[in-house]
Amino acid sequence: MKSITIKGSQRESVGKSATKALRNAGQVPCVIYGGDKVLHFSAEEKAFKNLVYTPNVYTATIEVNGEKFETILQDIQFHPIHDQIIHADFYQLQADKEISMSVPVKVVGKSKGVAMGGALRNNLRKLKVKAIPANLPDSVEVNVTELQIGNKLYVSSLRNDSYQILHNDNTVVAQVRMSRNAAKAAAETEE
Repeated sequence: MKSITIKGSQRESVGKSATKALRNAGQVPCVIYGGDKVLHFSAEEKAFKNLVYTPNVYTATIEVNGEKFETILQDIQFHPIHDQIIHADFYQLQADKEISMSVPVKVVGKSKGVAMGGALRNNLRKLKVKAIPANLPDSVEVNVTELQIGNKLYVSSLRNDSYQILHNDNTVVAQVRMSRNAAKAAAETEE
């Protein structure tokens, strides 16, 4: 999985007034948990641009006072009016402990049903997977080449040995439905 590095500085005080002063200075108060101890730190808001405003999923390497922590972004909070990042929670990764996270679905191939006039519908844009950090995928590839009009691709056909998908087997990931134009053409040929 791809990684992004964020440099931060440890926070001494975690109170309301100190947090407000950080935000006014263009810093985002953050916390890392899941390791030996909880670490409070702050980082520039610009450092989160490539981590937050992208459809891709990344791990984050947090550098605080010369120490590096391998983490994932667990939660992020935005200001309700002007979308400024006001807080971020990171979860520290451990090599032998499984973690669950949502990864994007990448559609591959040209469906036979779409070539015949159908419309491809992506029912799920992300799938929740569980694996050790070394086996976390950047995305889950979904091959739709064999889908005909009316066919569906289920989670059960996406099983993998390196990670576990945390959705029910009968969850539809993609399907090819008859488009309105194809339905009109079929009705005209029947007449």
